[in-house]
Amino acid sequence: MGHALPVLRDDLTEQELDEIVDKATTASAFLKAISHEGRLMILCHLVTGEKSVTELEELLSARQAAVSQQLSRLRLEGLVIPRRDGKAIYYRLADHRPRKVLECVYNLFCRDDDEEQA
Repeated sequence: MGHALPVLRDDLTEQELDEIVDKATTASAFLKAISHEGRLMILCHLVTGEKSVTELEELLSARQAAVSQQLSRLRLEGLVIPRRDGKAIYYRLADHRPRKVLECVYNLFCRDDDEEQA
């Protein structure tokens, strides 16, 4: 079971409110990072495992420069980790956060109504 959402009450201490604001700032940066269609698709492909930049270019039917730009942003946000093998660069998910969000996005936008009611 997940954690309860914070309740913004009048009696919160300044420290408690600061912690909530810090977490909201982190969450906002994360959501901005995945809000681009290309970055979201890259994360979807990486859920199945590590992929090279060339593999991602082919899967996305995108130019190397575009894929590299989106990977750079995902790397900057700490969502993917690169690994060099000779001239090839491979990427994998940095942790569980993208997978959890992608599952949520799938449930919100990709499931059929019939599946939801089952």
